[in-house]
Amino acid sequence: MNARVAAKQDTKQLLLEAGAAVMIEKGYTNSGIQEVLSKVGVPKGSFYHYFDSKEDFALAIIEEFHKEFMAFLMPILTDKSLTPIQRMRTFCETKRECMRAADCRKGCLIGNLSQEMSDQSETLRQALSEVMDKRVDAFAACIEEGQLLNEITSDADARKIADLFSSCWEGAVMRAKTSKNLEPLNIFIDLMFELVLKK
Repeated sequence: MNARVAAKQDTKQLLLEAGAAVMIEKGYTNSGIQEVLSKVGVPKGSFYHYFDSKEDFALAIIEEFHKEFMAFLMPILTDKSLTPIQRMRTFCETKRECMRAADCRKGCLIGNLSQEMSDQSETLRQALSEVMDKRVDAFAACIEEGQLLNEITSDADARKIADLFSSCWEGAVMRAKTSKNLEPLNIFIDLMFELVLKK
């Protein structure tokens, strides 16, 4: 890879990172392209060299955020030194600490955009839905392993339990942001592992 190509890729990456930081704070509607450009220090023309529109930019941010999230999630969910239910709990406790460190602000970009944009853009809705489905698939694989080990309840299909887990987690994150405290996440963790996942 020559230096020019590398520089272009670096600029695009910087735009994506800055865009994600702005959107997780302000949402899609209140995020301005100029604010992103100012953070990165590149002219407006550079933005349209990489992205056709603000919506196209948001699609790229969703994909980038998803890759980063899965890079965080999969090592936890596939950690053979832990049992499947321990892996699920590790995910929850680790993300709870992230919320604590952020003073219960920002939350999950995918969850935030899902609430804001699902009725506003069919393109973004589909992208967000696909990302959420991939998360559920990852949780389902871990839960199914736990069911085979007789550690997690088999009273329901692993995919359905994973869907419930993901939906309740996103709701708890939203409530933690609204209430500005971790209690919704604490309740989720206590009841999910005691009443839902427990064999």
